[in-house]
Amino acid sequence: MKVIICGAGQVGWQIARHLSGEKNHVTVVDNNPDLVRRATETLDVQGITGFASYPDVLDRAGARDADMIIAATYSDEVNMVTCQVAHSVFAISRKIARLRSQSYLDAIYSDLYRRDHMPIDVVISPEREVAEAALQRLASPAAFDTETFLDGKAQLMGLRLEEDCPVVNTPLRQLSDLFSTLRVVVLAVRREGRLFAPEAGDQLFVGDECYVFAPLEDIPRTLEVFGKSEKKQERLVIVGGGNIGLAVAKALETRGGRIRAKVIEKSRRCAELAADALERTIVLNGDGLDSALLAEAGIARADAVLAVTDDDKTNMLAAVRAKAEGCPFAIALINDPTLLPLMEPLGIDAYINPRATTVSSILRHIRHGRVRAVYSIGDAEAEVIEAEVLSTSTIAGSAIRDIDFPEGVLVGGVKKDDTIHKPSGGLRIEAGDVVVLFAMASDVVQVEQLLQVSIDFF
Repeated sequence: MKVIICGAGQVGWQIARHLSGEKNHVTVVDNNPDLVRRATETLDVQGITGFASYPDVLDRAGARDADMIIAATYSDEVNMVTCQVAHSVFAISRKIARLRSQSYLDAIYSDLYRRDHMPIDVVISPEREVAEAALQRLASPAAFDTETFLDGKAQLMGLRLEEDCPVVNTPLRQLSDLFSTLRVVVLAVRREGRLFAPEAGDQLFVGDECYVFAPLEDIPRTLEVFGKSEKKQERLVIVGGGNIGLAVAKALETRGGRIRAKVIEKSRRCAELAADALERTIVLNGDGLDSALLAEAGIARADAVLAVTDDDKTNMLAAVRAKAEGCPFAIALINDPTLLPLMEPLGIDAYINPRATTVSSILRHIRHGRVRAVYSIGDAEAEVIEAEVLSTSTIAGSAIRDIDFPEGVLVGGVKKDDTIHKPSGGLRIEAGDVVVLFAMASDVVQVEQLLQVSIDFF
């Protein structure tokens, strides 16, 4: 498949890495020569320096015979014009655009993206994706990281093990024996900063950060086994009333329920816009780091604080300040993955990584039925991959114990028809099954080769 990716920032680079690793022909376009150079030197891709919306630049990028274009530059307008040029001049059949402005995303204007208007097949909104991720985190307060798989029927959770965890110092093999009916798999462990795929004889220790995978109906018992309780979140303080904070507050109002939110926004204009858009949510204009304002928002009585401003350090400090003022649970939006190791020392309970969320969303829309979802863990250290097993895949028809998986790869679950099975050595993977795999970054290419399909599939 020939793909043109417009925008070589973090999202564009990650998408290019995934697609080029699957032997697709990828061309990256950006007006920043340094970003183009970085892409061509680190990935098996071609690079073109220039403005993505210019027809001659797209022509040089191979638009005349491209199958897909992904417009992920920093500008909504450039992304929209790029898709229009790709359609009108080069007849590229599939066009994906990342759009941030809420005005472009309003449902009443969705007619804009028809083929005879502004022809975009898939619109990705990072803010909406991140807002959804924030709601997921709030729904799973025991976890510092969460993502759903298998059409929402299973969940990956990051759990930090405390002193009262019943399964510390227990080999994983013994866990399977003790809880034989529980379909939970420990896919990864981070210990003293290092992430690894555990073996059956490995034990879990206090302070470990474990990534566990389980079907939704097994989540309550899984949390119990790992010493976590499902706390109800009824009072929430949101620091940051921009697109993300507003989307979360709106979603909470729409879904009803018992959660009551208060929003703190520093910009008076943004605060007024948020107040106009919300019906039952109180909006306070001021600095989310101001302890007097946090007290006015009732932070000491709040069940959680969600810090989602456009500045990572402000989010981290707001989370720390809120916890110091008595809030038991803090979630911070963090764009820079190098800041993640500071979370535990600062006492921040959970985080949202917008880049991983956006990449996962784009990949979900461009897969050809084989790899259906990808979730990046940490600083792109590992991935959890959901893939449909096709008849041309080398693993079809094999028992798990007979598949030559790399050392850093574990199977989280196998969905056959509507049933999710816990992986065992004798479980046979058949064509049509959907598997969830954990892979360290260095093993991803080998995993993709195992899932590889014949060229006729495309």
